[in-house]
Amino acid sequence: MSAPPPVGRPAPAPAGSAPTAPGPDGTAGREHRFGLLNGIASYAMWGLVPLFWPLLKPAGSVEILAHRMVWSLVLVALALLVVRRWGWTRTLLRDPRQLALITLAAALITVNWGVYIWAVNNGQVLEASLGYFINPLVTIAIGVLLLKERLRPWQWVAVWTGATAVVVLALGYGRPPWISLCLAFSFAVYGLVKKKTGLGGLESLAAETTVLFLPALGFLVWWGVRGEGTFTTEGAGHAALLAATGVVTAVPLVCFGAAAIRVPLSTLGLLQYLAPTFQFLLGVLYFREAMPLERWIGFGLVWAALSLLTWDAVRTARRARRRLALG
Repeated sequence: MSAPPPVGRPAPAPAGSAPTAPGPDGTAGREHRFGLLNGIASYAMWGLVPLFWPLLKPAGSVEILAHRMVWSLVLVALALLVVRRWGWTRTLLRDPRQLALITLAAALITVNWGVYIWAVNNGQVLEASLGYFINPLVTIAIGVLLLKERLRPWQWVAVWTGATAVVVLALGYGRPPWISLCLAFSFAVYGLVKKKTGLGGLESLAAETTVLFLPALGFLVWWGVRGEGTFTTEGAGHAALLAATGVVTAVPLVCFGAAAIRVPLSTLGLLQYLAPTFQFLLGVLYFREAMPLERWIGFGLVWAALSLLTWDAVRTARRARRRLALG
């Protein structure tokens, strides 16, 4: 997966932007529909990305990961040139703490991307999808453990239901679902670090891939000198697909950014389940991965936990709106 910004902490709107006010021409409605379509598009692309990684064979997971780092920076840098958003770089370069956070975020996204690509290309799409299903639960758990956040009772029920699901799945697999846990924890901590940086989606990705660019490029050069690389040996079509890893990374992020400033966070919170749902369906229907009874039970418990979490969030939001309306 391309690691979208954590739902509930979307990329900030561009400087000077503001929510569109309702007008006689229906501008607000059009903006909302445009944002909703972009949100659906972004999560749909993240959900369908398992179809893309197998196309890059015979390139291995590490080579694909390195190309993704290199080409993502190229594409994002071009996007920033078009929109002329470079002012943040001066502030970042003068702040050692921010640079350290960006470096940590780059390391975490490297783990997340690498494990996901490896999982998809090794027949583990279902376990990868599970990682993004349990990610909201892991994010809540990290909030409790690290940020000392207090949970509402139904949130506790959801977290413990999710933990039970992991135990059931571990028994079914005969091992802990380490791919799912690695994806969920790396992405949850990545989200926490991104929250601290305060950068928007494009800016953050540009900074992170800048950190990764030279090591990734150095690896690709070394890999090619050894005769192990596939960029120049498998034809122009294969090279184009490897270069397209930048498009696969950046385009959904741009769509997400367009959605984040136009639709409510509650809507984004619901849309986030589209990606792992698509991945799950691909794993079952397209890749024909096995789903014995214990896995259905484990996934069912995760879905029950997410349903509780969503219901509690919607209920709490409605109560808050009612209190505001009553003054």
